[in-house]
Amino acid sequence: MTQQPNPDGPRALQAPWRLDYLETTAKAERAAGAPRPGSGSFLLDAWNAPHDDHLTHVVYRDTRGLIMLNRYPYANGHLLVALGEPRPTLLDYEPAQRAALWGLVETATDLMQRTLEPQGINLGINQGRAAGAGVPQHLHVHLVPRWSGDVNFITTVGEVRVIPGSLDRMAARYRAVVGARP
Repeated sequence: MTQQPNPDGPRALQAPWRLDYLETTAKAERAAGAPRPGSGSFLLDAWNAPHDDHLTHVVYRDTRGLIMLNRYPYANGHLLVALGEPRPTLLDYEPAQRAALWGLVETATDLMQRTLEPQGINLGINQGRAAGAGVPQHLHVHLVPRWSGDVNFITTVGEVRVIPGSLDRMAARYRAVVGARP
C-alpha cells in the first residue's frame, strides 16, 4: 500500500522558534524605512549594499563576490555563491571571473564543512529558468549540506521540509567561523 499525498497539505506545523525570527524581521523592516528600488536580482542588491549584510544574510564577501544563506533553503545552512557582476550563463564570464567564482565556491565549501560538519554537500548551478534558476540573469552556485536521513517522514508524508534553525542564527554560526579563519 502506498501513501497518497494529501492534496490540502499539512493542517499545521508547529515551529515555535519561528516567532522570534518573525518578530525580529518585522522590527528590522520597520527600522529600515521605505523600501529601496531593487534591481530584479536579490544577489545584485545584496552585492550593492554591504552595509545590509546582516539583513540579507551575507556571511562572506571579497572584492569579486559573496556567499550568503539561501532565504528559501532546501536544508539548514544552504548557501548561495555569486559574483558581484551579474551574467546569465557561466560562459558569459571571462576565465578569470570563472576562477574567482570557483574560488568562492571553495571558500563556501570549507566554511560549510567547518561550520556544520555535514556528511555530504550537493553543489549545483541552475543556468536558465528552464533549469530551475530563480534569478536567471545572475548566475549563482548552490551548496546544500546533507546528512544521512535528512529527508525524513515529514518530507515524505507531509510533503513539507522542516528547517530547524533560523536564518539569523545560521548566519551567526557561519560568520563566527569566518571570523575564526586563519
